Amino acid sequence: MDWLTDPQVWMALVTLSALEIVLGIDNIIFISIQASKLPAAQQERARLTGLGLAMFIRVALLFSLAWLMGLTTPLFTLFGNEISGRDLILISGGLFLLWKSTMEIHEKLEGEEVVHASKVGATFGAVIVQILLLDIVFSLDSIITAIGMASQLFIMVAAVVIAVGFMMLFSGKISAFVERHPTIKMLALSFLLLIGVSLIGEGFGMHIPKGYIYFAMAFSVMVEMLNLRMKRGKPVKLHEPHLDTETRGE
Repeated sequence: MDWLTDPQVWMALVTLSALEIVLGIDNIIFISIQASKLPAAQQERARLTGLGLAMFIRVALLFSLAWLMGLTTPLFTLFGNEISGRDLILISGGLFLLWKSTMEIHEKLEGEEVVHASKVGATFGAVIVQILLLDIVFSLDSIITAIGMASQLFIMVAAVVIAVGFMMLFSGKISAFVERHPTIKMLALSFLLLIGVSLIGEGFGMHIPKGYIYFAMAFSVMVEMLNLRMKRGKPVKLHEPHLDTETRGE
């Protein structure tokens, strides 16, 4: 129990928890956008389930450090770069984010609003599967950062639990805010494009400091907050698929 009186342990826990929360912002954005496809009654459950899965995956990875470190072993060379298992996961996740974000932007701006019943919304299981796939990618990035900052396993696990608890507490408010402001939703989708490019770059060995990415995101949000305060007109209406009267009667 000596760790209770060790200031270095507490400093590492606070620092790592704060970093995990910052790194989890992109996870919250993706989970919120995916959960918004479900009926209102299921959205909170989807957000909490997604974040719970994120915590489970990260803790499981922490208890599998030997396997995790094995992912950095080069498997083959592509375009002059050694590609490992971790790189393949990051590249695949980045491509998935680019595809998903582009499709979401198209649907909100160019998609049909009146469609057949089979195309409206999404199933709870399908949303959770997509969240789970991205959780794995985001968790790799988060856990590798944690390993570099702390040496004790219990500190890393505690930081992950604290960070996910914080995200669960505020995910509903973040999601509601994004839903109320269409420009924020488009900005969030743009962030996912940026993160997708960053993941692909990391996979090919091009390290992009996270500080630059999060500064760009924070600056964009700040500018949009000023826009929202200055312009109080009616917001742009994004396309949301729904059934017309005739389809409902089928």
